[in-house]
Amino acid sequence: MKLGIAILIVGGAAWSAPFSHKTHLKQGLECVTCHTAAPTSTKAEDNLLPTKTVCLNCHEDAAIPGPPTTRVVHFSHSQHLKMGNVAGVIATAIEKGEYLQPPGDIRRHLDSKNACAACHRGLEESDAVSPADMPQMADCLVCHNQIDNPFSCEQCHAKGANLKPASHVRGFQDQHSTGKLNLDKASCAVCHGRTFRCLGCH
Repeated sequence: MKLGIAILIVGGAAWSAPFSHKTHLKQGLECVTCHTAAPTSTKAEDNLLPTKTVCLNCHEDAAIPGPPTTRVVHFSHSQHLKMGNVAGVIATAIEKGEYLQPPGDIRRHLDSKNACAACHRGLEESDAVSPADMPQMADCLVCHNQIDNPFSCEQCHAKGANLKPASHVRGFQDQHSTGKLNLDKASCAVCHGRTFRCLGCH
């Protein structure tokens, strides 16, 4: 018996998505059952969303838009999957205090035997796709930890990409050291590393 219409909407600024990974994972499906291109994907721009044909195995119809945009231009799912489950590496970084952003509840998701869930966490609880389901930059920096801003940015991002945070508005260079902006130096670590010093830039 075929189920009703499956709708997968992932793009858009709000990342609104009425697609439930939780429902699908409860059916015993594995990630590669639907995301068939992931194990051989070597480019960040590869479309890894399920094809309509995959959805029609269970559903009468499916509407699947294009993949969401990403600011990463160099990434290989294939290479990372060959390394196995990196959840333990990320968990160790969190436990040692070496994870470069506040980890929130990330640690509780890192006991999964599913290699995909190491970076795409919480999908077994997710009823709507959101940025929280996607890898965080701090995940990548657990291994790719040679931070030399702005030069190391090009290992993952396009040359000349605008990667400045929203806080880096006009006058930021003059004001950020005055204390008026109430910045937490720890929040700078994802881009600048933990060992950066003011004189490194000024």
